[in-house]
Amino acid sequence: METIPLEELISGMPAGRRVPAEEVARAGCPALIVLDDDPTGTQSVAALPVITSWHVSDLAWALNTGAPAVYVMTNSRSLSPGDAERVNREVVANGLDAARRTGRAAAFVSRSDSTLRGHFPLEPNTISSELAKDGRRVDGVVIVPAFPDAGRITIGSTHYAGNPTDGYLPVGQTEFARDASFGYQASYLPDWVAEKSNGAWPAEAVLRVDLKDIRSDLDAVVTTLRRARDRRPIIVDCAEENDLRLFSLALARAEADGQNFICRVGPPFVRARVGQEEHAPLSAEESGPAPNAARSEAAGGLIVVGSHVGLTRRQVDVLHERQEIAELVIDVPTVLDPERRGAHLRDIVGASAEQLLHGSVVVRTSNRVVTGADGDDSLRIAREVSAALVDAVQQILATRAPRFVIAKGGITSSDVASKGLGIRHATVRGPMLPGIVSMWEPADGPARGIPYIVFAGNVGSDDSLADVVEKLRLAGATRRLRTGA
Repeated sequence: METIPLEELISGMPAGRRVPAEEVARAGCPALIVLDDDPTGTQSVAALPVITSWHVSDLAWALNTGAPAVYVMTNSRSLSPGDAERVNREVVANGLDAARRTGRAAAFVSRSDSTLRGHFPLEPNTISSELAKDGRRVDGVVIVPAFPDAGRITIGSTHYAGNPTDGYLPVGQTEFARDASFGYQASYLPDWVAEKSNGAWPAEAVLRVDLKDIRSDLDAVVTTLRRARDRRPIIVDCAEENDLRLFSLALARAEADGQNFICRVGPPFVRARVGQEEHAPLSAEESGPAPNAARSEAAGGLIVVGSHVGLTRRQVDVLHERQEIAELVIDVPTVLDPERRGAHLRDIVGASAEQLLHGSVVVRTSNRVVTGADGDDSLRIAREVSAALVDAVQQILATRAPRFVIAKGGITSSDVASKGLGIRHATVRGPMLPGIVSMWEPADGPARGIPYIVFAGNVGSDDSLADVVEKLRLAGATRRLRTGA
């Protein structure tokens, strides 16, 4: 397939006025409660709270930090439609209660995949219906999947994946569109909305916010937003961070006029909407364990790989080329067999704990992808495989705490955080690489203070995983020199 150069896609487009983040912050917005369907949404932000449980007390803890946005890890991308709907309802109901208790005005954001995989339109519809119970109408669903740092851009309402060096493909022509659970055909987002809504929203009914207007005529953007009624979908173009900031100014104006929106977005939208600067990648010095982290005899960290996209496989290969690092494979057919599962995982745990004495270790699932009879069955199998990874991580942590933990893949990173490491509350320290790969500092649980790195399966270059592991290795060496730990 022939890619399209970025210069061709944006040919003739105005550059747009440069907007500092603080200008968007001054425009204001309510506290954003971000329902994140896997933890990779945090890779674009820094210094914001994350919770993996959504009781009212958890949401109140996050809102009481005073942060402009809080992330709720629903992991709904790994759930069946029915369970995803239930979780979304619970978060919104409890979020409204927590907002009242803490005295903060709150709005809700549905964060999902920049390559269009996830429960759409179910999740924004569910949020809207739950808000209606509280007497709040939703005029429009703002759809902004763009993630320029990871090569996802939207131009002319068509969504693309690629990079400035190699060019871009319409996302419907990529491997992401062939996802077993959330596959699709359309790259032109009004057609994608029609496809995913089974015609409930035909393409011609979808509102479009064009890149040219974003960059040259915000009044026209505001006018488009004011036209929205009855949860109408609104597609928003974006090719760079500044486009998100410009659009955020228009969105703030429309909201000040009384319009109400649910935003279905990729990772960087929240950063732009709250007026947060792009955080520089954390240095090795900034990437070490927190002072309250448990002392460990481990010499390295645990790298848990559940993603099977081509990029992840290449990243693991490069890691092995650059470092001598042990690898242990959880065989998928074996862990799907109840009679063989336990013994197989015990072997993995014992070998992992031993390897951690000498350095870092990769624990991954086998490359053989097992799919089910349909999308729901494929999700069930994915959950069983993820559960095996979680069991292994729990047992490894109980045996020998690693210096750090990297989780590769969306479902994997959510389950490893909440179940494998027992993280309930955390703070996002910042990105490990420019605009991608998030580090959390767990505030509680058995992994308290251990750096936890959320690494999506579909971001970065072939070298990115090796670069992150090297930075964490240097962080560990620095800490040992400083403390003797």
